[in-house]
Amino acid sequence: MQQQFDEAWGADYVRAEEEKRAWLDANGLYKTEDEHSSCGVGLVVSISGKPSRKVVENGINALKAVWHRGAVDADGKTGDGAGIHVQIPVRFFYDQVRRTGHEPDVNKLIAVGQVFLPRTDFGAQERCRTIVETEVLRMGHYIYGWRHVPVDVSVLGDKANATRPEIEQILIRCEKDIDQDHFERELYVIRRRIEKAATAAGIQGMYLCSLSCRSIIYKGMMLAEQVATFYPDLMDERFESAFAIYHQRYSTNTFPQWWLAQPFRMLAHNGEINTLKGNVNWMKSHEIRMASNNFGEAAEDIKPIIPGGTSDSGALDAVFEVLVRSGRSAPMAKTMLVPEAWSKQTVNMPKAWADMYSYCNSVIEPWDGPAALA
Repeated sequence: MQQQFDEAWGADYVRAEEEKRAWLDANGLYKTEDEHSSCGVGLVVSISGKPSRKVVENGINALKAVWHRGAVDADGKTGDGAGIHVQIPVRFFYDQVRRTGHEPDVNKLIAVGQVFLPRTDFGAQERCRTIVETEVLRMGHYIYGWRHVPVDVSVLGDKANATRPEIEQILIRCEKDIDQDHFERELYVIRRRIEKAATAAGIQGMYLCSLSCRSIIYKGMMLAEQVATFYPDLMDERFESAFAIYHQRYSTNTFPQWWLAQPFRMLAHNGEINTLKGNVNWMKSHEIRMASNNFGEAAEDIKPIIPGGTSDSGALDAVFEVLVRSGRSAPMAKTMLVPEAWSKQTVNMPKAWADMYSYCNSVIEPWDGPAALA
């Protein structure tokens, strides 16, 4: 008979897994800083830029089709991680705001934070919510309230269920006369302050999948074909988007974890970063003199740029994100971080291209090895 999940078994499993990983890190060949993954990734997009239900449905179906790119635990239901990244369906979340007892202000931007909380530690949960609310209010924005994200745990395996976080959303209203880019930058600073405060408080198990006025990420350690079943939100007809980035994780030399499932906040990545240690060390050295007018006095709040314990894909995503939030366009950030193999091809490419790549190389070191990015 399949082992039935219970809280005591789940807590024991989590503790045993953490002890095993710590022992392997100290005594074996496994190192937490060497986290890599090799995955399946894809993108569905509306060429017109108009959000539609069809894009979300096609993204869900495409994600189901790359199930073979990930591993499955012996319980048959626990996966390495899968997820989907879509635009915020404003109409859907206006209804969620009304359920908190507020009437949404349609003339102001709305942001949604998808938050993983430590499920079995209620005291830590409350401390996490306090940290999140404090930083949102500190930045001068309004909190509509919190929402428990509905989930169907029947599709999870025992191990995925044992490590499952409490999943909630915070609904935020922009209280400043700023555009989306500026609001996104402030939300980025808020998230980094939250992450640093949680670390300083010694809280384990808190993670913000996304905190944005543009998009939202649903992910976890379920099988790819079960993402939309686990998250019924995705099956709602009001869930519309102009794009859907989907990802099936394959842990090559890592342990599956809920927070390491992709997509990350900016990227979905397949492949291994061969130059990871050098890239991380160079990034640490860059932070000493890093500055941007866009961050102003908050520049120190976003450091370190790369959080500890993340995967190679997560590290690349963190650097890509800070470049975009500091004012560079996404295509330019990609060109800087992942240029084509150009140094020996200069005779075969336009001089302007070679000059651009040379400039990028003087600004930041390339991250060598990605196979696919979305």
